[in-house]
Amino acid sequence: MAYGDTPPGAEDFDTETGLYFMALGGTGEIGENFYLYCADGRWLIVDCGVRFGDEATPGIDVIMADPAFIEARRDKLEGIVLTHGHEDHFGAIEHLWDRLRVPVYGTPFTTALLQLKLEERRRNGRPVDIVTVEAGDRLPLGPFEVEFVSVCHSIPDSTALVLRTPHGAVVHSGDWKLDPDPVIGARTDDARLRAVGQEGVLALIGDSTNALVPGRTGSEADVATAMEELLATLPGRVAVTCFSTNVARVHSVARAAHACGRHWALVGRSLQRSFAAARQTGFLDVPEEPVPEREVGYLPNDRMVLICTGSQGEPRSALSKIAFKEHKHITFAEGDTVVYSAREIPGNERAILRVQNRLIADGVRVIDEESHHIHVSGHPSRDDLVDMYQWIRPRIAIPVHGEPRHQLAHSEIAKACQVPNGLVPRNGELIRLDAGGPSIVGTVEVASLGLDGDRLIDLEDGTVTARRRIVHSGAAVVTLILDDEGELAAEPAVSLLGVAAPERLEALAQDAVLQIRDLLDTLSAEERGLDGEVEEAARIAVRRSVRNATGKKPVTEVHIVRVPGR
Repeated sequence: MAYGDTPPGAEDFDTETGLYFMALGGTGEIGENFYLYCADGRWLIVDCGVRFGDEATPGIDVIMADPAFIEARRDKLEGIVLTHGHEDHFGAIEHLWDRLRVPVYGTPFTTALLQLKLEERRRNGRPVDIVTVEAGDRLPLGPFEVEFVSVCHSIPDSTALVLRTPHGAVVHSGDWKLDPDPVIGARTDDARLRAVGQEGVLALIGDSTNALVPGRTGSEADVATAMEELLATLPGRVAVTCFSTNVARVHSVARAAHACGRHWALVGRSLQRSFAAARQTGFLDVPEEPVPEREVGYLPNDRMVLICTGSQGEPRSALSKIAFKEHKHITFAEGDTVVYSAREIPGNERAILRVQNRLIADGVRVIDEESHHIHVSGHPSRDDLVDMYQWIRPRIAIPVHGEPRHQLAHSEIAKACQVPNGLVPRNGELIRLDAGGPSIVGTVEVASLGLDGDRLIDLEDGTVTARRRIVHSGAAVVTLILDDEGELAAEPAVSLLGVAAPERLEALAQDAVLQIRDLLDTLSAEERGLDGEVEEAARIAVRRSVRNATGKKPVTEVHIVRVPGR
C-alpha cells in the first residue's frame, strides 16, 4: 500500500488472527520507542521510552507516546519487554505503568536500573511488577515465545528479542553494535543470531540510527586507550561528560584516571544510579572508589577527573550547573578541561553550544570527538547491518529507531542484502506480517504526552503552543471593571510581560489603556453587556497597541469584573 492511500482505522481492524506490528513511538524519530506486536488477538509491548523536551516544548522535561490505543486493549496485553536500560527505551515506565498494569521483563542490569530509578523518584501508585530474566532465557507470553539474545551496546545487558509466534519468528534487534572488545558486558552473540537465522525468520525489525555511517562502528577498547593517552597530557582539573548509562565509558575513564595518578568522581544523580546498578549486578570493577561529589573541592585540581552528566546540554545536568556556577561543591578555573565523550544527538546542538561557549569564555578548554578518538557509538554502521542481514536472512525488513533518512538508508541496505520484502513504517500504522510481505492494514491516531511538572499533558492540548507564543511574543493581562450598564467603573489595568525592555513597559501599558478606552467607546450598549464582546475588543486593542510599538502580538488574557452601579 502506498503512503498516499488511506487504510482503514486500526481501531476497527480485526487482529484476532495473524501477526501484526505497530509503533506508537520510535519511527521517524530518535527516542520515544514504544512498539506493539499482536499475535492472534494478544498484544505485547516492546520498550516504553521517552525523548527529552527542547526549546519547542517549554516547560516539558520528557515526552512519551500516548498509550491510549493499547490501554484500551489492556485485557489482551501479555506484558512489557525491555531490550535495555536507556531512557529512550524504558524511561516512560514510571509514568505509564499505572495505565497498563502488566509485568515488565528485562535483564538484571535493566531491571536494577529501573528499580533504583523508581525508588529514587518515590513514585506513587501500585508497585511496578518487575520480572528479571537472563540473556538466553526463553519466556512464554501467550502466543509469543520471547528469547533474549545478548547484543553489545553502550549499556550492559542489552538484548535483541526473538519473538516466535504461530505465524513465524520476528527478530527485534533493539539497539546493538559489533565490538570485539566491549570492555564491559558481553559481545553480540553472533553464533546465536546465526542459529536463529538458520531456523527461519519472517521479519527483522531493527535499529537504523547509524545506517548512514559507512564502515564499522569502533570499539570501546580503542576509546579506553585514547582516553588514557589524552588524560596524561592535560593539566588542571579534567571533567569528562558522557551518557549516564554508558558504564563502559565510566570504567574506561576511571581506569585512565587511576593510570595517570588521579582520583575520580561521579557528578550527577543519574550517573551515580547507573554506577550503583552496575556494581549491584557485577558489571563494574574499578581500581578505586569514586570520591564523593561533596569532597571534590578538597583535592588538588590536577589530581581529579570528574565524570559528569550533561553531554547534551541539559539545563539541570551537573555540567551545566558547574559551567554556570550553580553547583554547590564544584567550580571550573581557567586552564581546566572538559572532554565531551558522547555523540551529539540531533536537536541538542544549541543547548550543547550554550554550555560550551560558557566554558570557553571562562578559559576552560573543550575537547570533543572531532579532534580526539574519545567516543564510539553504540549503534551499527552500514557494514555491521550487512552482517546482521547475512546472519538473520529475514523475508521482511522493517527499519525503526531513526529519522526517515536513517530508515530509508537502512531499507536500501536490506534491499542490497537481497531481503525480498520491506516497508518503512510510520508511527500509528498497523502492519500485517506474513510470508507474502508486509502490508499496512490500518492506522491509528498517535499522540505524545509531555511531563509538565508532575503531570502528563497532551502536547496538542494548547498548553505548549501557548507557552511557545509567550516565549516569542510576550504576554499581556488586562483587568476591566464594568458597572451594570457596561461602563468602565475604574481605569483599565494592563500588565505586560516580555514584550519590550522593562523601562518601556509602563509607557506601552498606558498607550494600551487609551486604545482599550477608544475601542470600548465604539461598542453598543448591548455589546458592552456581553463579556465575550468586551473581552475581544480589549484583546484587539492591546495587541494592536503593542504590535504598533514593538511588532509583537502578545498572548493576551482579559478578566472582566462587573459591579453594581451606584
